[in-house]
Amino acid sequence: MLDTTTGHPRTVTMLHAAQYPRRAYSDRSRTDPLRARPCRGGGARVVRVVSTDAGGPYHRGPIPGAAMGTTLAAALDDARRRGFVGRAGELAAFERALQGVDVTRVLFVHGPGGIGKSTLLDEMRRRARAAGRETVVLDGRDIGGSLPAVADPVAAATADGREPGPVLLVDGYELLTPLDRWFRTRLLPSLPASSVTVLAGREPPAPDWAADPGWRLLLDAHPLPRLDAAESEALLRGLGVAGPDRERLAALGRGHPLALVLLAEAGSDGPAPAALGDRPGLVADLCRVLVDDVPDEHHRIGLATCAHSFRTTQDLLAATVGDRASQVWRWLAMRPYTATTSQGLRLHDLVRDVFDAEFAQRSPDAYAELHRTIRMHTVTRLVAPGSVTRYRDATELILLHRRSPAEAELSVLRDGGAPAVSAATPGDHERMCAVAAASEGLHAEPACRHWLTTQPAGAHVARSDSGVEAVALHVLVDATTDTGPDPVVPAVLEAVSRRRALRPGERIGVCRFVGDLAGSQRSPVAVLTASVSASVEWLSRPVGWSVVTPVDEAYWRPFFDYLGFSVLARVPVPGGGEVTAFAWDRARLSLEAFLDMTGRRELTGETGPPPPELLRPAPMGRDAFDAAVRAALRDLSRPDRLAGCPLATTALGPDVRQVIVQTLDGLAAEPRGDVLLRVLDRTYLHGAPSQEAAAEVLGLPFSTYRRHLARATERLADLLWAREVNGGPGTDGHEPDRIRAGE
Repeated sequence: MLDTTTGHPRTVTMLHAAQYPRRAYSDRSRTDPLRARPCRGGGARVVRVVSTDAGGPYHRGPIPGAAMGTTLAAALDDARRRGFVGRAGELAAFERALQGVDVTRVLFVHGPGGIGKSTLLDEMRRRARAAGRETVVLDGRDIGGSLPAVADPVAAATADGREPGPVLLVDGYELLTPLDRWFRTRLLPSLPASSVTVLAGREPPAPDWAADPGWRLLLDAHPLPRLDAAESEALLRGLGVAGPDRERLAALGRGHPLALVLLAEAGSDGPAPAALGDRPGLVADLCRVLVDDVPDEHHRIGLATCAHSFRTTQDLLAATVGDRASQVWRWLAMRPYTATTSQGLRLHDLVRDVFDAEFAQRSPDAYAELHRTIRMHTVTRLVAPGSVTRYRDATELILLHRRSPAEAELSVLRDGGAPAVSAATPGDHERMCAVAAASEGLHAEPACRHWLTTQPAGAHVARSDSGVEAVALHVLVDATTDTGPDPVVPAVLEAVSRRRALRPGERIGVCRFVGDLAGSQRSPVAVLTASVSASVEWLSRPVGWSVVTPVDEAYWRPFFDYLGFSVLARVPVPGGGEVTAFAWDRARLSLEAFLDMTGRRELTGETGPPPPELLRPAPMGRDAFDAAVRAALRDLSRPDRLAGCPLATTALGPDVRQVIVQTLDGLAAEPRGDVLLRVLDRTYLHGAPSQEAAAEVLGLPFSTYRRHLARATERLADLLWAREVNGGPGTDGHEPDRIRAGE
């Protein structure tokens, strides 16, 4: 059948007639940059037709050299054809089906809103017409699940039995789910064998299609990918975006056609946006399109969780949405913008960026609370004794730092995936030595080999399918440590001694070498390996100082300012280079306070020294500490006196009585500890009127009692001192459940 006004093959079309709300888009206008733009007051209007010249200007009149049709519709079609970008694979499959050189009769195109499904169907319609094929275009939003609304136009197109059969293009197929069985078993099998059908929707084909041996052969499913970098820039060029802005906007749009169009539009009346958050209206528009099917607030919080975290597990959802976690998990897993991996759920990167920015704009307090909850969940897992997911948890903690100076590198890892950091094996040692030499100089190779021989437990690597990609080496030292041929660690020990003398039992943790295989300390994988290994070391190996010694001070200084580190020393090394030692005095800033501070900075981007209110007084020496323990024991039943105890300003924390009681409980497990515990218990916890009375109750000669009391007090002081200088097992003087995620 021919259209009598144009002489072209007829297109039977069910037009989309819905009225668009203010600042809203139809799916067609959302995905076709040359079809429509938002119009205040409702409706959609066509603007800006693009020339065929690369980088050519906008034209509001006829396109030079273009053959204009007899109607405005023909002119629009020509403009859209010229503005179409990408989708070569899907179009090639469609062309093969049209020509009958492929057994495929049905193409199923699916992807999230705004990814370009409607635009692709429009291009397929033009190509079908150009091939002389009769075309039926249906839109699920107009059909409303009505079987006759589909059957009638299809019957009209097939009534005369002409060959080849018609091309059926169905948009919004996810809205026709109630008719899916009828399409699969009745409608499509009734079409001529030469017909071609394209179904486009947000969801992939239902499992029943793949379960049918016939449809497994005749149906070809195409998850619609995002545009690549070249296609994104071509689209932006067609929209008139100047060269200097195209690369940045292409990166922001992440290959999503609608995002690219809106970003181009946002820059048409002023400076191009540098981040999605710079244009709240744009974020809101994208969010309405990309995520328009959220059932309730629990699902919205679950989606926000998935957007904010690197990966989402049902355990994490339990922390954010409670007992609805399993329901929300199932819903998230079924979204077209969600990928299910072996480690959890991940959102399409644009959906992640848009929803995270939208949630932060819409509910800043709720956003901050969600961040704290996710962070608390991650930190709790990271410090749990015997954790087998420590490296993975540390990776997720690092990737929560969206406002750090290393955000550019971390963003690469969120988008492309982060290689797994793990403990190094002996087989990695030669490569680690080579990296040390490449990053710091030839003198570093024997130094690295010395530390790997004496302290192999501090070696970490980032490993992908292709092998080791980056390394980090941490060592624990004090004044008695054999530093071998390393020129840097002795200088660190000397610099620390000038700040304050190391106390008995106190050690320094030094991140000594970091780099990727080329020796760079700036690459995303090197930054990840340094950060993850440091998190594991800092939260699991107690020290009095944490020091990092990179060679690239200009690059690393902003990052360590953000972490509240200070420059401890600059150490010349053989060959004319220099290593900068950045330091954190953990006797002044506890691990708990550090986590509080960085938790806030993850949200604010604040940088500089730690706030004074988080710092402890200068640490006590051992003699003063022992005297404070004896005084605290005497005042154990006097809370008014204990509140002013000097121990309250140390790593033991303000609740000195609770810490002493907990430590006494541990004392009972030691050899002959039960005897020492009984003496301390009867003397201080359940005190007798006098020491003589305590000895009598215990049935001990007074001299024996005094000897046991002195030994018990000394042992208690030893245990408390270990917590003071080394943080005790697992944390900096605090049990894991006392570590907070940050305010």
